[in-house]
Amino acid sequence: MRETRRIEKRVLCSSFFFFFVSSQKIKMAEELETSLLNKKDYYENCPGCKVDLHKAGQTGLPIKELFTVWVVILSAALPISSLFPFVYFMIRDFHIAKREEDISTYAGYVGSAFMLGRALTSVLWGTVADRYGRKPVIVFGTFVVVIFNTLFGLSVNFWMAVITRFLLGFLNGLMGPIRAYAAEIFREEYQAMGMSTISSAWGIGLIIGPAIGGFFAQPAEKYPAAFSKDSIFGRFPYFLPCLCISLFSLVVGIASIWLPETLHNHDTRTPPQRSYKALEAASDTKEGNESTPTKSLFKNWPLMSAIILYCVFALHDMAYSEIFSLWAVTPRKFGGLNYSTVDVGEVLSISGCGLLVFQLTLYPLVERYFGPIVIARIAGVLSIPLLACYPYIAMLSGTALSVAINFASLLKNALSICIITGLFILQNKSVDQRQRGAANGLAMTSQSFFKAIGPAGAGVLFSWAQKRLDAPILPGSQVVFFVLNVIEAIGVLLTFKPFLVETQNTN
Repeated sequence: MRETRRIEKRVLCSSFFFFFVSSQKIKMAEELETSLLNKKDYYENCPGCKVDLHKAGQTGLPIKELFTVWVVILSAALPISSLFPFVYFMIRDFHIAKREEDISTYAGYVGSAFMLGRALTSVLWGTVADRYGRKPVIVFGTFVVVIFNTLFGLSVNFWMAVITRFLLGFLNGLMGPIRAYAAEIFREEYQAMGMSTISSAWGIGLIIGPAIGGFFAQPAEKYPAAFSKDSIFGRFPYFLPCLCISLFSLVVGIASIWLPETLHNHDTRTPPQRSYKALEAASDTKEGNESTPTKSLFKNWPLMSAIILYCVFALHDMAYSEIFSLWAVTPRKFGGLNYSTVDVGEVLSISGCGLLVFQLTLYPLVERYFGPIVIARIAGVLSIPLLACYPYIAMLSGTALSVAINFASLLKNALSICIITGLFILQNKSVDQRQRGAANGLAMTSQSFFKAIGPAGAGVLFSWAQKRLDAPILPGSQVVFFVLNVIEAIGVLLTFKPFLVETQNTN
């Protein structure tokens, strides 16, 4: 009897506990449904609403979305700077430069052709993304990389190299739309991580790209056992790194066909749903295709100030990328490191690995505590004394040189990514979804003009510096890094009010 009563008590307790938990769940569901009654409607056939529905029910870290954005950005970033380690030797092989000191000038023209082409069409691609969706532009841009990056590796003269690089930038408009896509695919609490993913992939692409170029350029000379001089890789010594990047982009382009579209497209002829699930999805939906007037992008000062500031840092970063590779392979008599393309590849590979760890672990925590503006400001200030040390690093040799240049390269790229990520966040906070593609297109156009000036100006500056090795003030490479610091200092000053204004709009 006692055992029977004990069992009955346990059953009663279990039943009561189950009833209590169930009633609490029902109560919470009713409260949530009531709180959602005032939210926007959900349209069943709208791809953007479907993404919002997915976000509403998503729990945990959005690993799949982070990886998707990361590989798309990486495929776009790799070809931009992959030529830097070998472009000096490519120009030398074209025999277009009359003097050795002029090689850097022509190398700068090739490096800037991509950004010039992108500057001319970024607004157009942003507008297309706002009208027809982010996905078509992303897929098309990825396949453009496959075609024209491969043709660049097969260049037989200077003008073919310039034209293929120009068309690669002219027809590849995915950078603006993928930024908008990242701002829309993540829940609000993962926005900083999403923007960090973009800048991380971008920064790593700008580092791993030159590493690939350094390791795989001139394979018949470096790896004669595997590549014959009579093979296509012997006749086209710079084709292998371009082919590797193009194959990666081909895989990414095919996978991008299954990307979900994030642009809202509300058919007003179809009545919206007001079911519980639809309303739950609408809890995170910020806008649709309403007919409310939109603010002119040029009158949006928080956006314009962030774009102008990024243009300054973009000019600095592209000039630095060009100068670092030229400086590293330049002979010692001109103040360089006399590195081979493999040596440059090793330095940039180490920087890329360290940068990946930094972006995925430390940056989101620091951004959450300090905010994007403060981080960009601190990173800019720290970059100035670091760059001032570069001419003196060239005086080292052996292990000391290897340790110093690897540490400096890793730190400099980490600081640059902090700035880029913060400005990405500010730009996307400044506009709603209906203008986000056009806003990012405007940003890419402005930044691309400055990035086009960067390599060309850096090449001319570096050639000029090699001709004034005995100057009494800032001789040789010292003047190069001094000019970079001046640009960096201007950017730091512009991070203060009243120039830079931050908004709280996260739509």
